[in-house]
Amino acid sequence: MERARPHLSRRRILQGTALAAVPYALLPERRAGAHIPGPDHPLAEWRPANPANYTEANRPASHAVDRVIIHVTQTTYLNTLFVFENPRKKVSAHYVVRSADGHTSQCVPEADIAWHAGDWDHNLRSIGIEHEGWVDRPGYFTDVMYETSARLTAAICARHGIPKDRAHIIGHHEVPGTDHTDPGPHWDWTRYIRLVNAV
Repeated sequence: MERARPHLSRRRILQGTALAAVPYALLPERRAGAHIPGPDHPLAEWRPANPANYTEANRPASHAVDRVIIHVTQTTYLNTLFVFENPRKKVSAHYVVRSADGHTSQCVPEADIAWHAGDWDHNLRSIGIEHEGWVDRPGYFTDVMYETSARLTAAICARHGIPKDRAHIIGHHEVPGTDHTDPGPHWDWTRYIRLVNAV
């Protein structure tokens, strides 16, 4: 025997809506002074890494930032973003720059510690920028990528008081103990540092 369905009155619908909203009202508010995610660089798109792939911090209050580390992805721009979004990968960088047009995504707030250098001390004190491409394929190092990345690095240096020189803007291969070779022999450091200082 089929029962008649209860009639949903306006009052019952409003009661259900109120009950559904209760859990949101009970959620704790964001703590005062907490970093609100979003791009630090106004020209970057916000593409957040999974929180399992970086360490929340309050830099520069918690740790001084005195380095920019230049990386090359060894894969495509999109694959890099997918890797950073995958909680099992345990890797991230603050920014990723696309080869073809210089489009830039920010994946980790500069206040937080990205896991990019392979050395905890360097992670604590640096901002990591990944560049789409492969170390042995110089065609990926386009004019627009160099120019966009140089503007980004100059802005990071200005925000954190980092000198715009090769002692403070380094390649991943220069991190002590690393087995990485990026950005590789085709990365034009002279041109890059000149562009950073021209901004």
